Amino acid sequence: MAKRPFDHYFFDYLSLKEAWRLFRIIAEFVEGFETLIKVEPAVSIFGSSRIKGDSPLYQKAYELAKILVKEGYSVITGGGPGIMEAANRGALEAGGKSVGLNIDLPTEEPPNPYCNIRINFKHFFVRKVMFTKHSIAFVFFPGGYGTLDELFEILTLVQTKKTRPLPLILVERAYWNGLFEWLKDKVLGEGCILPSDLHLLNVFDDPEEVTQYIKSWRRTKVQRAR
Repeated sequence: MAKRPFDHYFFDYLSLKEAWRLFRIIAEFVEGFETLIKVEPAVSIFGSSRIKGDSPLYQKAYELAKILVKEGYSVITGGGPGIMEAANRGALEAGGKSVGLNIDLPTEEPPNPYCNIRINFKHFFVRKVMFTKHSIAFVFFPGGYGTLDELFEILTLVQTKKTRPLPLILVERAYWNGLFEWLKDKVLGEGCILPSDLHLLNVFDDPEEVTQYIKSWRRTKVQRAR
């Protein structure tokens, strides 16, 4: 097929609408980087938006966030209800930096009121970069497709060394054990991952255990860097 004149000039064929979308994406990156550099070190907490305030899981996320703030960490969530609200509430009431990275969705519920730093995104991939770039650990409470998407994306980035090694923590053994056993029996058993890949995940029940693991990880990292 004959090449049209100036086919190599990509922007000549970029529509005005597409061009403005590129600017919007860049603006989201800039706002995210400029805002979140001020909250490090931070721990990202993920989980279902459907968990109610009277759930033990809500209380557990709330307590974990309070403990993390007392240890000097900021808390980052998706800024929504459920587990995200619990974590933001715990961080805010402990006097810490409580960050909500909200996504603009037609079906999304209103943001929770417990964030003292909030950024709104239209693009999932920009939001995911912000979670990954500015967190020193990732904590996953029980959740649905969104939580699983975030878990496996970050797990893949760590496994493929596209991001630095970081703690990936699953909270609530009773919820995650089935997935963990499937990964062990089927995914590892069929040779689709290495044994070391399975060890990238850690499962705990208690908020204090989670915090101690994160602190231990950071101490080990500092010692290796010396």
